Amino acid sequence: MSSRSLAIMMFCNIVWALNVVISKIAVGDLGAPPLFYALLRSAIVAIALLPLLRPVPPQLGRVMLVGLAISGGSFSLLFMGLQTASPSAAGVISLSGAPMTVLFAILFLGEKVRWRRGLGIALAFGGVLFAMMGENQMEASAGLLLVFVSAVIGALGSVFVKRLEISSIQLQAWAAVSSMIVLLPLSLGLESGQVSAFAAAPLELAACLFFASIIVSVGAHTAYFKLLQAHDANLLVPLTLMTPILTIAFGAWLTGDEIGPRLLIGGAIALCGVGIIVVRPSATFTRWFLVKARF
Repeated sequence: MSSRSLAIMMFCNIVWALNVVISKIAVGDLGAPPLFYALLRSAIVAIALLPLLRPVPPQLGRVMLVGLAISGGSFSLLFMGLQTASPSAAGVISLSGAPMTVLFAILFLGEKVRWRRGLGIALAFGGVLFAMMGENQMEASAGLLLVFVSAVIGALGSVFVKRLEISSIQLQAWAAVSSMIVLLPLSLGLESGQVSAFAAAPLELAACLFFASIIVSVGAHTAYFKLLQAHDANLLVPLTLMTPILTIAFGAWLTGDEIGPRLLIGGAIALCGVGIIVVRPSATFTRWFLVKARF
């Protein structure tokens, strides 16, 4: 792999990690309603990728359902969780997405798992559970639970991406559309203060939305997809494990997260488990879906 490709991959990891922290600032510090924030993020992505909505893909209903799972569904739950959970803890909990993806692949794609990958699944879940049981994290247990459910929804959607006949960038466009259709009535019905929140900090929230939509979804994800076309997934996927590490570091630096030994130990155990899952061969499931950041 060239130094240029490594630099792009590092850029993607930094962007994905920063997105968790910036989302925390948007919904936690600036008070943006999380469903409305997710709605606006999807709207910007849809506008940016508007030309890619043509031609209409086959199985449009399934495309939009899967797109909702990997986009607005998982993102809105993540943003709701970040209202109380710290970015560092959210980064560790998101590691559960890899073992859940494998478990869903077993259920729906007939994936066969031998003892090494089974050990990886156990370590990943065990590390996440260990981190969640820390005293500081229990105060935000509701937020962490939402982050965990976000990882579940994202993992489930990722499994069914394999059955879609659509390019990854076009899937992002339709995912944004389906997310808007669902999130608009949910935000109007369940949230309040959308206008006042954005009126109080318009420039700050506009910057957060620009980063989340253009820099993350359109920029970093597109760059990552291009790298996957040029390189073996075995080279790239392990590098994505830098994302949770950077998330913990950025959380401590930018939002003052309290990082205790329990969070670090649990994160390290989960990271080892995810690493085992990634390096083991998969007969039925594309390996890069296992840990690709969904941020």
